[in-house]
Amino acid sequence: MPTPPIYNMSYNTPSGEEVALKDFEGKAILVVNTATQCGLAPQFKGLEKLHQQYKDKGLVVIGFPCNQFMGQEPVSNEEMMAVCEINHGVTFPLTEKINVNGPGTHPLFKYLKKKLGGMLTSGIKWNFTKFLIDKDGNPVKRYGPTTAPKEIEDDIQEVLAA
Repeated sequence: MPTPPIYNMSYNTPSGEEVALKDFEGKAILVVNTATQCGLAPQFKGLEKLHQQYKDKGLVVIGFPCNQFMGQEPVSNEEMMAVCEINHGVTFPLTEKINVNGPGTHPLFKYLKKKLGGMLTSGIKWNFTKFLIDKDGNPVKRYGPTTAPKEIEDDIQEVLAA
């Protein structure tokens, strides 16, 4: 069986260290584009709750900070990490700032948008768009920015039980 495309991708941490998504093989992954100055930033707390509740059961939450929506992530990677930790209690992994749309789109988001298009277009419309990936590396569901983390919990449980 061929390796799912997702496991051939990687991301960089805010300090520039490369992390291979292959490291998460066999785990469910919740990918979220985030922004600390977004009106939806209170979702960080709900995402952290999911992380704490399910990390030992095989869930990995990864935040991909993005400054493409009204400049809501204008700070440096280091500052963004501090804000997430101090203001929102985030302990789940965060990446360096990335683009989710346009020519510089991160390869993971290109792939996820192709696999799970949006309502009218496949483009990401706002911060806190979420993608759930099953334990085999298959994207299974896309959630809009206003979908609260707690509303995803049943789907997470289903993916973890599979």
